[in-house]
Amino acid sequence: MVPEQGQRPVYASAGWEIDLARRELRSSGVPVPLGGRAFEIVAELVQSGGELVSKTDLAERVWPRTFVEEGALRVHIAAIRKAFGPDRDMLSTAIGRGYRLLGTWQVRQDSTPAAQAAVEPMQARVDPVLTNLPVARFDLIGRASAIPYLRDLLSAYRVVTLTGPGGIGKTTLALEVARSVFPDLQGGSSLLVELASLSNPDLVPSALASVLGLKLDGEEISAASVARAIGTRELLLVLDNCEHVVDAVANLTEAIVSRCPRTTVLATSREVLRVHGEHVFRVPPLTVPPGTRVEPNDALGHAAVELFIARAAALGSDFKRNEENFSAIASICRRLDGIPLAIEFAAAHAVMMGPPEIAALLDDRFKFLTTGRRTALPRHQTLRATLDWSYDLLPETEARVLRHLAVFAGDFLLDAATAVAGTAAVTDHLANLVAKSLVVADVRGQTPHYRLLDTTRVYALEKLRNGGEYREAARRHAEFYRDFFAQAEAESESTPQAEWLAVYGRHIDNVRASLNWAFAPDGDPQIGVALTATAVPLWVQLSLLGECRERAALALASLGNGAGATARLRMQLSAALGWSLMYGVGRAREAGPAWATTLELADQLDDREYRLRALWGLCIDQFNNGEIRKALDFADRFVDGAANSTDPIDGVMADRLLATALHYLGDQNSARYHIERVLVHLADLTLKPRIVRFRFDLRVSTHYFQARILWLQGFADRALRAVERNIEEGRASGHALTFCSVLGQAACPITFLAGDLDAAERYCAALLDHTERHPIRLWNLWARCFKGIVMVKRGDIAAGLEVLRSELGRAGEARFLPRFLLPLGELAACLGEAGEVAQGLATVDEALMRCEARDERWYVAELLRIKGELLLHETQHRSISAAEQCFGEALELAQHQGALFWELRSALSLARLRIAQDRRADARAALAPVYEKFAEGFETADLRHAGAMLEQLSAS
Repeated sequence: MVPEQGQRPVYASAGWEIDLARRELRSSGVPVPLGGRAFEIVAELVQSGGELVSKTDLAERVWPRTFVEEGALRVHIAAIRKAFGPDRDMLSTAIGRGYRLLGTWQVRQDSTPAAQAAVEPMQARVDPVLTNLPVARFDLIGRASAIPYLRDLLSAYRVVTLTGPGGIGKTTLALEVARSVFPDLQGGSSLLVELASLSNPDLVPSALASVLGLKLDGEEISAASVARAIGTRELLLVLDNCEHVVDAVANLTEAIVSRCPRTTVLATSREVLRVHGEHVFRVPPLTVPPGTRVEPNDALGHAAVELFIARAAALGSDFKRNEENFSAIASICRRLDGIPLAIEFAAAHAVMMGPPEIAALLDDRFKFLTTGRRTALPRHQTLRATLDWSYDLLPETEARVLRHLAVFAGDFLLDAATAVAGTAAVTDHLANLVAKSLVVADVRGQTPHYRLLDTTRVYALEKLRNGGEYREAARRHAEFYRDFFAQAEAESESTPQAEWLAVYGRHIDNVRASLNWAFAPDGDPQIGVALTATAVPLWVQLSLLGECRERAALALASLGNGAGATARLRMQLSAALGWSLMYGVGRAREAGPAWATTLELADQLDDREYRLRALWGLCIDQFNNGEIRKALDFADRFVDGAANSTDPIDGVMADRLLATALHYLGDQNSARYHIERVLVHLADLTLKPRIVRFRFDLRVSTHYFQARILWLQGFADRALRAVERNIEEGRASGHALTFCSVLGQAACPITFLAGDLDAAERYCAALLDHTERHPIRLWNLWARCFKGIVMVKRGDIAAGLEVLRSELGRAGEARFLPRFLLPLGELAACLGEAGEVAQGLATVDEALMRCEARDERWYVAELLRIKGELLLHETQHRSISAAEQCFGEALELAQHQGALFWELRSALSLARLRIAQDRRADARAALAPVYEKFAEGFETADLRHAGAMLEQLSAS
């Protein structure tokens, strides 16, 4: 059957579900991993209603206009049967004819509200990278049959793991397959995630988040949060070198498979992941000639020999193609068990010596390492023998450089190599090591980067330690990165983020390695403290909140109590700790002491820049904790500190902080004055990133506060236009926390107050989706509260009230943040609608007491109005009188604050009460003067109600 527009057909039978829209096979509600083409086969079979579908028809439907070998179809059928597990016989085969899906399948239609699709969630990166796969340096030899087979596996299974011994060519094969699949992704991405340099399994999700460009502000980066952020993107992820972090990779892969229906994982690992739905492909060694006499032409028919000759020729070797040399090459390939990496190491020396000499040296090394028959050598020993042999052939000057390069975790620059090796001739040595395949060079960019293969690095690092050279090399390594990042913060203030990360971002693993050494028992904590301070911009740019917090805390604990430089480092680290705590969920209240320490040290050192940072942090901290008057005090101090600044952004920030504080204090006229000053100056300035000092998009955040102020002042049309523009700005900013505020601070509440419930519901759905993709828990809770409010306003009082109560309860102390006042007020009103008047009054009185204690007065007029409406639910005369008094107080306060919208709402409530009392003239006298103040917004709900009420009063 053809589904209607907006419908989602789901087929169900015996606990199995086939969801055609979500492209999901489920068993008892749990998704079962299945590759894209394999699912298409299932979809075709289930829609055939149990009828036989021939192999030809099935191939034409699933692979249109493509010739498909029967073997490829069998691969996919096997994957489907594996997915059905104990019910595998549901897929019936008519031998030689085709297939049918057995069972009685019921069809149901699931509706998808159009509102959910109306707001596109902010993408995790501003400029999505389609691929970072490196360009192939050589033709892949000996894998011609493996590539198409692996392509079929990737369309049949969600997880394919290439496994085998070190040096077998897992990475090379995976990259070649990924390159071949990439053109078929139709706009999707094929991305390489290199894990070899990670020493901490907890950083696996961060490695993937970094490659994807995900900004997961507000909570720890985890497997679940990264998977939520990927969502429905079409991706092929190549997770390379997983064996040393296999458990963490398995957890990440399972999260991706369960949450990301269009993502396929291709992993390389010496150990299988052991995750549900995984297909393991064991990479075979290259074919080698038999141990008998081999003719040259016969030898060339074996991939291992072909690889040796190709690599030797690429390096300039011109040995004769005679029987002696081919026999020696065949021997080398056999002794190396057809392992490509070992063969490439051997071929690198063919420029200096002939194949027989290489074979003889190789034989000597095998004798040294062997404990049994040479032909029974374990592969890891074979590779070690190759490495020993290759290393021993190096001149001592080159061997020393290789050993010292082993301290690098990941990419390194020539300058870094020079600093660590401590020799001016490192350029020549490095070039020789690249030529001998012991170092890999990446020359695609303007600045060449180098790295050691993982097995080479482990081997060389062992040599470095055994030779007693490690501590000095590690010290030079840490000192280099301490100095390298010395200018990083200044450059982050003036360089676009993408450009900055291209320079500094790829060195995160080296920073981690240096810090791990510095704070180890044999390290140097002083270097570690200094490096931590200079590397803060790196964690900020990469949004690594948790890592920044842990590193800063460790560095602070390692500082002494001296003065001078120690005080400055303590100030810098305290600011880093304050930032990471401020935006870490559940830790906001811990940020204040860190910022207070920063301010104290900045005053002591007379550091104007850090004084302003600390005042900004303390001001935001008070906002986060609902202390508005205290926030205004810090804003005033920021204004004083910025008065003599030569940086115009400081003055803009001063007005921005004042506008926010005054808005929450209830002084909308003054708040608008300062917000418009910000807008005027922003129009004249080219904004710099300011990512370290001010952790949000200044332009975007100014516009959503402008919208709030305009709305309260009665400029409804202007406010709604600002909201619409702000949505696009926020999405384009690429900053997850900023986009939350765009939706939660302005779009959701303003459209709700305007009575546009469709828009409010749409924006709420967008915020919920966004905070699932970017795990920002408090905004997610707020969005759930807001969803309950909309449900009540839609008329579903019982269900909406249950949601609202539950989510406010889950929010805990966060419900005292300014953003939660609207849900609290609406909760009180909902309780009245549900007949729980006493509870509603208690709720509104608690909120009023809180506002009075903190001078948080922006919402007080509305709370007084809600209290008046609650009192009207009681029938006593004194309650009616008290309600009228609440309306009057609300009206007077709104007028004083310049909040025309609250004034209108209060006038409407007062007019309705007077109409009920048959005081129609008094009702008109209360409402008409307020209504006449409006010059726009007459299509909003409250103004429509006011206009209709005044018409009725005039007609009577």
